[in-house]
Amino acid sequence: MHRHLVNRALLAGAVLLALAACGTESKDRANEAPTTKAAVPAPPKKKQIEGLPGMPPVLDPQDVYAADRPNRLSPVVKDFPSRVYVPNTESDTVTVIDPRTYRIIDTLHVGRQPQHVVPSWDLKTLWVNNNRGHTLTPVDPKTGKAGKAVEVHDPYNLYFTPNGRYAVVMASLDRELVFRDPHTMERKKTVPVSCYGVNHADFSLDGRYFIVSCEFSGELLKVDTEKMAVVGQQKLPFNGAMPQDVKVSPDGKRFYVADMMAHGMWVLHGDTFDKPTLLPTGRGAHGLYVSRDSREMYVSNRGEGTISVFDFTQNKLTKKWHLPDGGSPDMGGVSADGKVLWLSGRYNSEVYAIDTRTGTQLARIPVGSGPHGLAVYPQPGRYSLGHTGIFR
Repeated sequence: MHRHLVNRALLAGAVLLALAACGTESKDRANEAPTTKAAVPAPPKKKQIEGLPGMPPVLDPQDVYAADRPNRLSPVVKDFPSRVYVPNTESDTVTVIDPRTYRIIDTLHVGRQPQHVVPSWDLKTLWVNNNRGHTLTPVDPKTGKAGKAVEVHDPYNLYFTPNGRYAVVMASLDRELVFRDPHTMERKKTVPVSCYGVNHADFSLDGRYFIVSCEFSGELLKVDTEKMAVVGQQKLPFNGAMPQDVKVSPDGKRFYVADMMAHGMWVLHGDTFDKPTLLPTGRGAHGLYVSRDSREMYVSNRGEGTISVFDFTQNKLTKKWHLPDGGSPDMGGVSADGKVLWLSGRYNSEVYAIDTRTGTQLARIPVGSGPHGLAVYPQPGRYSLGHTGIFR
């Protein structure tokens, strides 16, 4: 009996101690509540990209096209009228189209064989590449008027270094990359190349190098931007290859090169400049254009009148759009709102407007002879890398 009473007393004491402890903990926590918070993990820091000296900082390491969202126009261009500029290589003219009405509103007379209409790095000027006229014609995108031509030999295509320091002329027949002053076009450095037909290009995520297609010898070049020197060269693994447009993936890891004779896109890693693999898209693959959300890329197949749609995330083709009555879709660009893809019809003397949501042809507009490097302007972005509009 005595043992039983002792046990009950011990148990009662333990309960009182436990209750006291609970009361103390609750009181302490109540007192601490206003001043103590649970630890919140810091948001992960984005990897900093050490870009080419003088280049505007990369906005998103996972998306080189982050500045190109719908209607995100730079203050420099926000008041420019929306226009489509079409260089007609055999008519020596530039047709100017109002994209809202699909009507031609002007025809500019330029030099011999205009190939591409190219936005300048600072977004203030459009340069018409008069390839056989050996001149560049400046166009004021605010007024739509052409200025006095500047002498530049063999300007087949035109790019700008990401820091805006140089213009880079693709002198196709001269077999040269010519670095020039981006405003006066004064020659600063000439880089001879051993391939034939330097043509199109695009820059790496950090801007430190760019990949160039050589159309007539079926080769690719890798060029160090700052050193202005060729640091890599390779032959495409296809007999008769004719590489055309070049685009980098949103994450900067892969480059895509359209090939009009291999009928698809070559895919390679730019950093390692490894052996490319071929992804068939359609006959006469030619132009490459990225959607405003960076999810898709439109591939114009000039030889069959189609546009293939490539999904970057799925790493595959998901759709193919057929132009009614065929056509020869070549070069162009995406509207500022991302809803319309504009392409020149190289061998049909016409321009196509295509709905990017459905692939429906919205308009087919007759223009001059041999329409080529069409530019939609203005477009979103902080600065231009050239061609018909590569913006960052």
